[in-house]
Amino acid sequence: MERKDNPLKIAVLVSGGGTNLQALMDAEKQWRTEGKDLPYTVALVISSSKNAYALERAAAARVPSTVVSPYTTLGPELAKTASRDEKRFAVSNGVLKLCQEHQIEAIVLAGFLTVLGGDIIQEYKGRIINLHPALLPKFGGEGMWGHHVHEAVLAAGETESGCTIHLVDSGCDTGEILLQKKVPVLPGDTPESLYARIAPQEHVAMVEGVELLAQRLKDSAN
Repeated sequence: MERKDNPLKIAVLVSGGGTNLQALMDAEKQWRTEGKDLPYTVALVISSSKNAYALERAAAARVPSTVVSPYTTLGPELAKTASRDEKRFAVSNGVLKLCQEHQIEAIVLAGFLTVLGGDIIQEYKGRIINLHPALLPKFGGEGMWGHHVHEAVLAAGETESGCTIHLVDSGCDTGEILLQKKVPVLPGDTPESLYARIAPQEHVAMVEGVELLAQRLKDSAN
């Protein structure tokens, strides 16, 4: 992939610890150290929470970061009374504005708890990917995030689980699947033990997914 002088500029959207963000930044750092071509560069980190540890990871890597939440977009008073959709679209529009200002070419949702909607979906059509901690189309949709997903997988008696990288559309976890990583569900698994088995695969999938998106966008531009 010959993008050394023009890697895909991505914004990574986070809400928590940022381990998948770290995987993306670590891969980029390794490629730079080895003098390899860069498929992407993390140019911006956007968090939905000012307390997310992911912001510290971004600061340590000297990547620009900011917080976009209902409180930062609507203000404290309006945020208290706004509907869920009003909050959702306010955050989405705030993210869109920042991505445009930073000339972001693609958006990566790495544990971002707000479902994007509105203009950003069209402006970045085919250029937003999400990591989901299950094998879509199973166990997707509203409310299916974090431990809720793993609890549902175990309750359903599934024999395997994993993670999915997919394109983001106007639905929730309904976009085109780009890749999946699978792990077995073992007897006696808890949501925590299942997550511990999936997490390393998420890190691999995250990097591979962004590489795949970068290649697709490069191919479509030629």
